[in-house]
Amino acid sequence: FKPYHMDHHRAQGVDGMDTDIPHPFEANIVRNRTVLKALFMLTQLAFYALRPSFIKPLAPNKIIAFNLAVQLTYDFTLVYFFGPNTLLYLLLSTIICGGFHPTAGHFLSEHLEVVRGIETYSYYGRFNYVTYNVGYHNEHHDFPKVPWSRLPAVKLIAAEYYDTLPVCECWIGIIWDYVTNPKLGAYSRVKRMPKEHQLQQLNKSVAAAAAAESDKKLR
Repeated sequence: FKPYHMDHHRAQGVDGMDTDIPHPFEANIVRNRTVLKALFMLTQLAFYALRPSFIKPLAPNKIIAFNLAVQLTYDFTLVYFFGPNTLLYLLLSTIICGGFHPTAGHFLSEHLEVVRGIETYSYYGRFNYVTYNVGYHNEHHDFPKVPWSRLPAVKLIAAEYYDTLPVCECWIGIIWDYVTNPKLGAYSRVKRMPKEHQLQQLNKSVAAAAAAESDKKLR
């Protein structure tokens, strides 16, 4: 998760870099369709887990191999001592907590483009007490090295900057809005070009302006 999360901070909204952005294949299927958005909500953790492997797969290394070995050993131990229902319980718990569970609203509230052009939102409600202040998301993106426990202090210190920003008032509400509002969907994200493309566009604009200026002088 860490390398993908760092890319999300360094290249937020850039296709091929930010794996938090829906893949065009999934976005074209879900679009703004109510039933499919509801199905997406039920399985969104699967998308979060599998999407990076398709968009930007990591090269195998010792750390990944060790991590996989630890997880498989843990799963095998659970099944061996307590039976297969333990894995079923964990699977269902994952689906529930990442689906229509109230705290799962943070997955949507963080970067769903509810207000045009605004790509990150904070939530300051009571669910922060049980989610390690993950709702303080603008603060987290501004100061990613500040511990989550100290993000409310960041908000307090820099209130003049954060108090004017749009916020998510309710995680339950954002889930309902996402599923039922036809204006919100898989494409409701702020996207930007990679820096090299931005530089190319800038160079083209400068060249075009220079050419236009030369034409004026020739005339």
